[in-house]
Amino acid sequence: MNTQPRIYLDNAATSWPKPEVVYTTIDSYQRTIGAAAGRAGYEHAQLAQRTVENTRTACAQFLGIADPRQLSFTSNGTDALNLAIHGLLRSGDHVVTTVCEHNSVLRPLNHQVLNNGVTVTYVNCDSEGFVDPDEIAQAIQPNTRFVSVIHASNVTGAIQPIAEISRLAHERDTQMLVDAAQTAGCLPIDVEQLGIDILATGGHKGLLGPLGTGLLYVQKDLVESVRPLRQGGTGTDSQDETQPQTMPEMLESGNLNVPAIAGLGAAVKFLSDRPSADHHTRLTKLLLDQLAEIRGVRVYGPRADQPRVCVVSFAVEGYDPQEFASALDAVGGVECRAGLHCAPRMHVALGTGESGGLVRVSPGWATTDDEIARAIACVGALVAAPAT
Repeated sequence: MNTQPRIYLDNAATSWPKPEVVYTTIDSYQRTIGAAAGRAGYEHAQLAQRTVENTRTACAQFLGIADPRQLSFTSNGTDALNLAIHGLLRSGDHVVTTVCEHNSVLRPLNHQVLNNGVTVTYVNCDSEGFVDPDEIAQAIQPNTRFVSVIHASNVTGAIQPIAEISRLAHERDTQMLVDAAQTAGCLPIDVEQLGIDILATGGHKGLLGPLGTGLLYVQKDLVESVRPLRQGGTGTDSQDETQPQTMPEMLESGNLNVPAIAGLGAAVKFLSDRPSADHHTRLTKLLLDQLAEIRGVRVYGPRADQPRVCVVSFAVEGYDPQEFASALDAVGGVECRAGLHCAPRMHVALGTGESGGLVRVSPGWATTDDEIARAIACVGALVAAPAT
């Protein structure tokens, strides 16, 4: 094990550490309740169900969702996106998306292209990672089922103009699917104000919940269009062999991960009492300003005064990104991500695909100014030393 003090800068992958209340809530649930939700009428089973519904309500309020029952729990953000994409698409449909998307969108869409006769248009981005809403509007066709846009890039941090894209999509009679993996918990989100019809996110990144949690919001008018990918026990209408057709049960077959859901509820309550946007903005500016002063480092993505989240990616002259990230860990205990970040089209657009991608640092709610300073010093020391 590395003996250096740990500087965790991989919050875009999963947040760490979690707030202490998340750990204690999960442990308390496991030790004192432990029952499955929605499966029995005894006291502790009812407490389990109440835990699920309290978390559902808290998450709905946090995301501006009027009816909590339009929000289903999933195992992660990828699961939520698969439920939405495969559940909505039919043979012959068309989708408009962007080159900025994560493989959690790209791969399900590619599966639909190869196996279901779906067609996809990929709208390009500019050098900072922003897409043009008008280009998305121009790509919409009469058979476009939905427009799918990542709220903020997990490579450049660029925040897309979701409200404007949604307005243009609705004017052309199509729906808006948003991957909020990098924004939920980091930015204020109101699905109604932004015009989001379907929202998918993991619960373990900016929302500060444990791994194994995710959320899928489906607007009421779209529920009948979604085909569940799983069928099974929901604890409701057990006499009927047909899968329930109402949210959230239609998408929640099998036992829910209630201990993790309890932890997610505690995390969202923590966030509600402690907004983090200003903290993230300040750390982003620190990173961008100080990286810009290191000769041989090239930062990709928006400026500090442009719409962005706390994800900063860079290349170092003379270094492979994986090599540099490993050196940061070995020399300074800096834990970050390097490579293509499961977003290959984004790196092609940036011209960084053939060089193996970029080094990505992503501070979180618990990251301190001192940790940023130590990480920057480590980058500077490595750049000053000749690569071998």
